[in-house]
Amino acid sequence: MIAPMLMTMNLLVGADVFAAVPAAEWDALAEGSMTDTPFQRHAYQQAWWKHLGVGELYTVVVRDGQDKLIGLAPFYVQDGVVQLNASKEESDYLDIITKAEDAEVVWTAVLDCLCSEAFPAWQALDCHCIPSASPTLQILPRLADGRGFVLSTAEEEVCPIIPLTGDFEEYLASIDKKQRHEIRRKMRKAEGNGGELEVIGKGDDLPAAVDDFLRLLQLSMQEKADWLTDGRRALFHEVAQAALAADMLQLMFMRVDGRRYSALFNFVYHNRTWVYNSGLDMREHDNLSLGVVLSSNAIQLAAEAGFSEFDFLRGNETYKYRFGAHDTHIYRMEMRKEG
Repeated sequence: MIAPMLMTMNLLVGADVFAAVPAAEWDALAEGSMTDTPFQRHAYQQAWWKHLGVGELYTVVVRDGQDKLIGLAPFYVQDGVVQLNASKEESDYLDIITKAEDAEVVWTAVLDCLCSEAFPAWQALDCHCIPSASPTLQILPRLADGRGFVLSTAEEEVCPIIPLTGDFEEYLASIDKKQRHEIRRKMRKAEGNGGELEVIGKGDDLPAAVDDFLRLLQLSMQEKADWLTDGRRALFHEVAQAALAADMLQLMFMRVDGRRYSALFNFVYHNRTWVYNSGLDMREHDNLSLGVVLSSNAIQLAAEAGFSEFDFLRGNETYKYRFGAHDTHIYRMEMRKEG
């Protein structure tokens, strides 16, 4: 049983929530939350809604009896479906924002709000990208059943992760011997043929670097070129600016003769590297495996920084497992009214 607690609940409509709940207060909650990832932070949530939001934004704001923020649940409602702000198309981990110990109280308040006259009519609550460690996976089915809703939970995708327990040599020693040899060989070959690592810093031209990253993203495969809409371009630029200011951006390239040929757009946050997206131009220097070399350098930087994990985020691409990654899972939870 969860002990009753005094609290207030407000429903804020539209983008005004990003001013009503300032970044400092929002992020303080996110940093202690049960799903603490770059995708829950104020800057990312605001940028996604600004550039890619659809329908109408409704945010449930929950405070305790001392007016301390204990829960945020930003949803967008479109065609009768309620979804967490920041779509699965661009975001890898989603959840309401609250501490694990407050999750049941906050989810109860959220469902109270969704079932009230203040909230627009809806047919389904569709929550994508819920991490396997989130208490939401246990709490929401129980609360849904108590209200007569039907809820289904299904594995949605995998997020391969490399656990890091020491320096780069210890990482290499932990993976398959053949792959260890290949990584070392490719790194030496790239270096011997003029390959240079470039990591963008605060003194660099960030907009130009993001544009170059997006150029490489489009060149890497047709699917990515089709995916890169104007809204997503704008999202990358705004998120990069905010992440760099917060010391969370790792935008990196492999260059040959001063020209960029491979790119990674990573977040570095809470002792982990999060590989958000990548780009690769294979029209030249394909023999240097510059994509593999860049990922190897990113893992080396993570190990040298003492990070505990290197998260490739969604997708079961073969190359991730060659680096020694193992699967974690994210889930989709869909709640509908019975009958």
